[in-house]
Amino acid sequence: MEHIFTEANFEQEVLNSDIPVMVDFYADWCGPCQMMMPTVEALAEEFEGRVKIGKINSDDAQSLCQKYGVMSIPNFIFFKNGEKVDNAIGAQTEDALAEKLEALL
Repeated sequence: MEHIFTEANFEQEVLNSDIPVMVDFYADWCGPCQMMMPTVEALAEEFEGRVKIGKINSDDAQSLCQKYGVMSIPNFIFFKNGEKVDNAIGAQTEDALAEKLEALL
């Protein structure tokens, strides 16, 4: 299941997670973000229990966007042990994201 991250729960859900995390920075008005939703949901199911996968609305998370250099969306940022270890910008194939997720394990 896909998680919903916010500025309020980001530290607990992402930085303090005991498993790796993929955060999808998106916005409701972003066409490519909407296009990626089924892919992100499929990956969330595939990696459930091994990688936490969720999204955060970039319009509501300006300080996090600034902190992690999110200037275009969709932007997928991968965290392990509370640290940003990788990212992918723009629409991605399911295989490309799965490869990055496998690398976290």
